[in-house]
Amino acid sequence: MNFWIAIAATAVGCYAVKLAGLLVPAGALERPVVRRLAALLPVALLAALTAQQTFAHGHTLVLDARAAGVGAAAVALLLRAPFLVVVGVAVAVTAGLRAVTG
Repeated sequence: MNFWIAIAATAVGCYAVKLAGLLVPAGALERPVVRRLAALLPVALLAALTAQQTFAHGHTLVLDARAAGVGAAAVALLLRAPFLVVVGVAVAVTAGLRAVTG
């Protein structure tokens, strides 16, 4: 029964957030600060998620093959490689190091 209560609460919460977004006046969304924030916030959130998934295991900091994969992807980006090549390099480095280190 608690499972369905959680689902219902989540559905109501999602609807409330959507409704709150629709109720914001258009003039507030046209401000330069809000536009700049709306443009930069997804990038910051994605970077934070990537860092947390790469360098954390529970409550501890880890440096393993995932960190090397992100580093290799950063080098590929600096060399202006296409996106699929960047992803491929990151996957290859991460998988290679995991295969070598066990």
